[in-house]
Amino acid sequence: MSSVFYYEPYYEFEKLLDDAFGYHQANGGNQLQRRGVESPVASTNRPLKPRMDLHEDSANNMVTATFELPGLKKENVAIDVHNGRLTVSGESKLSTEHDEHGYAIRERRHGKFSRTLQLPQGVKEDEIKARMEDGVLLVSFPKTSTELTPRKINIS
Repeated sequence: MSSVFYYEPYYEFEKLLDDAFGYHQANGGNQLQRRGVESPVASTNRPLKPRMDLHEDSANNMVTATFELPGLKKENVAIDVHNGRLTVSGESKLSTEHDEHGYAIRERRHGKFSRTLQLPQGVKEDEIKARMEDGVLLVSFPKTSTELTPRKINIS
């Protein structure tokens, strides 16, 4: 994928450290706990990072980013384009149906999130298409702009 650059420099590093050492902040960030001895709600305190797939279709000159946003409606998600970067952001709110202290296990994540992609040079905002269905957001845009597509020049 030479024309699309995935830009989140610390995401993989944070995931690597969490997977390797299994430590995370608990009790509002006051102390570290090892995975397996956590409180029922500690795992929900980590930053929310929705899963994303990035697919490049060279034949159709399209790139599609697919984001898992379970439980979110399109009204809770924003897509912004600034300085050649596409940012998907939003917020998953905590359910207030039940008392906070009654949970034995609480694995569902909540909070604000943001994912950023570097767009190929020359992509215009009107060329970016997005749709959301069943908690899955699909954002598509051209791999290369038609003005920047290499052209052959015949020698006469």
